[in-house]
Amino acid sequence: MRIFSWYFKSSLLLRILAGLILGAVCGIIFGPKIAWVHPFGEIFIRLLKMIVLPVIVFTLTTGAASVHPAQLGRVGVKALVIYLITTAFAVTLGLICGNVFQPGQGMKLTGAAGEAAKMDITSPSLIDTLINIVPNNPYGAIAEGHILPVIFFCLIFGIGLAYVRNSDDEGIRKSGETLFRFFNGSAEVIYLVVHWVLQYAPIGVFALIAEVFGKQGAEAFGPLGITTLAVYIAFMAQMCLIYGGILTVFKISPLTFFNKAKEAIVTAFVTRSSGGTLPVSMDIAGSKMGISKGVYSFSLPLGATINMDGTAIYQGVCAVFVGFAIGTPLTLSQQMTIITTAVLASIGTAGVPGAGAIMLMMVLDSVGLKIENGTPVAMAYAMIFGIDALLDMGRTACNVTGDLAVTCVVAKSEGEMDQSLWVQEEKSTGRLVESVAE
Repeated sequence: MRIFSWYFKSSLLLRILAGLILGAVCGIIFGPKIAWVHPFGEIFIRLLKMIVLPVIVFTLTTGAASVHPAQLGRVGVKALVIYLITTAFAVTLGLICGNVFQPGQGMKLTGAAGEAAKMDITSPSLIDTLINIVPNNPYGAIAEGHILPVIFFCLIFGIGLAYVRNSDDEGIRKSGETLFRFFNGSAEVIYLVVHWVLQYAPIGVFALIAEVFGKQGAEAFGPLGITTLAVYIAFMAQMCLIYGGILTVFKISPLTFFNKAKEAIVTAFVTRSSGGTLPVSMDIAGSKMGISKGVYSFSLPLGATINMDGTAIYQGVCAVFVGFAIGTPLTLSQQMTIITTAVLASIGTAGVPGAGAIMLMMVLDSVGLKIENGTPVAMAYAMIFGIDALLDMGRTACNVTGDLAVTCVVAKSEGEMDQSLWVQEEKSTGRLVESVAE
């Protein structure tokens, strides 16, 4: 183990960045031949998926139970409202960028071109998505990996446990404390497992990035280059203007925030999984941002499923692309429908790679753009699907940034943030900016 001591002692962020750069270079150089690294990337994704459900079950339950019932209501309502508001801004930004850049303009795809574009993907209706939030069997939902119903049950269970811990009956209160210690202890075990898994992250990141660039190469920025540009400009606008604006309103330095959140943002970018990045986000929230466990273990798992700002931006731009590509640009009424559908449907979008592409089908269907075999819509959708990995990276990074930003705002408003960690870094950042200016 001494041989690898340099690896474990070095910065995790630097190792992840090194894996990202090397993966991109190797993917471009070797092209499709780099596919042999696929198992290494698949193992990393599986490791992340392995810990996601235990993290949600133990940390979300502990987080909900850690907060006094009176405070629990405020934290939950604040987080939910801000999440939905930022998502509405996100899809609006996506539509604005889509209309400005007009991706797909002049393509006018024909039905014949779309014959080979059939996608064997099914999307649940909006009503089904809302109904499925409530599980028939919470244990079955856990076993099948259905994230949203698991989150719903853990929230309800955690809230119930919070009330039991604050019961006037001493016997009930002691029972609640015993159960709480079990979940809290289990959460600590999961944190240790998370630490071990993250040591493999640089290798997994290398494999994932190499495979993406090996398959897509420079062609990904060809006919769909404008779409990619529009999406990423909207991502940056959401992160800088919307998140930066909200943080500024609550007197939190956006520059310091992004400096603290950079490791989670990079991890989200390369893994393409909000749920998989959750352990990293929770570690940063506690150790670097000084947010109390009762807030971040409640807000972040909730945001990993409910807050899909990057995905909402993706829906807006891609819907506009499909409209222009088939020669029927979206009307204002259709775009308003997309905003409503994207906000509501974001609640049911899983925080896993590629989930946004399935959600896009729901959004397109809401404005009458049905994906059927042999249609121009199917062809346009297939083109978007071809570069989905590149778009998925950015939208996941945006999603995770939003989760952390909202969590910071909620914690600051509740007085559950260690300000000393921020004051110290803000002074350091200020000195750095001054030295650069000189």
